[in-house]
Amino acid sequence: MAYLQTDVTKVTTRVLQNMKLHGEKIAMLTAYDYSMASLLESAKIDVVLVGDSAANVMEGHKTTLPISLDEMIIYAASVVRAIKRALVVVDMPFGTYQGNSKQALASAIRIMKETGADAIKMEGGEEILESVQRILSAGIPIMGHLGLTPQSINKFGTYAVRATEEEEAEQVKKDALILQEAGCFALVLEKIPAKLAGEVSSSLKIPAIGIGAGPHTDGQVLVLQDMLGITQQFKPRYLRTYGTFGEDISNAIRHYISDVKRGDFPNEKEQY
Repeated sequence: MAYLQTDVTKVTTRVLQNMKLHGEKIAMLTAYDYSMASLLESAKIDVVLVGDSAANVMEGHKTTLPISLDEMIIYAASVVRAIKRALVVVDMPFGTYQGNSKQALASAIRIMKETGADAIKMEGGEEILESVQRILSAGIPIMGHLGLTPQSINKFGTYAVRATEEEEAEQVKKDALILQEAGCFALVLEKIPAKLAGEVSSSLKIPAIGIGAGPHTDGQVLVLQDMLGITQQFKPRYLRTYGTFGEDISNAIRHYISDVKRGDFPNEKEQY
């Protein structure tokens, strides 16, 4: 099919809105460093998320909670240096916005000023509304995040599918409308039933991007290392891998070690 937004020189929040209006799906992936971001940019990805999943992927933590604002800024600045076309969204890390709207604004301003990113992302609905409103009042675009919110893992106690019961499903619907009314330009819906995600998406004027939320959202997001098959021992139902790069990299490293041990590298053509 012909992509409506192929010729845009810069993806903006307005471009994403037009994509929803015209029924063009939004493709979004994570990145945490310059090299990977450069590959995403060359492939013309729509949105790059500098996720707090860097805590897992880059730092080896079991949850996203330990990562700091300073660390997120370093990762995001590295990504932004590689990006010209894609919209870059940066996660607000745990502890930088919950319960203190003044701190939330200060954190968001630091991200925008020190990274050059286009927007920030925040987890939660009605309970973070004050922080959302204060940040938006400063002209900083916000992508919301509902459903499974990994920063609340200790509250949930599990990474299981959220909003399977009517009460929580209704709260997701309510929160989505609250965030839209507040002025968020898009939402991420994570690990909720596909039917519910479709209902939420169709009820909104802003794009809803799913992860583990079925096909009826306005776009999809995955962690790049998961999608490439680099991440080991993480294969949830919603993940489709598009390569065996983890295995390929391991094999390449073994080959290199073997060549060094045998004295085959470097050869005569690889020396001065």
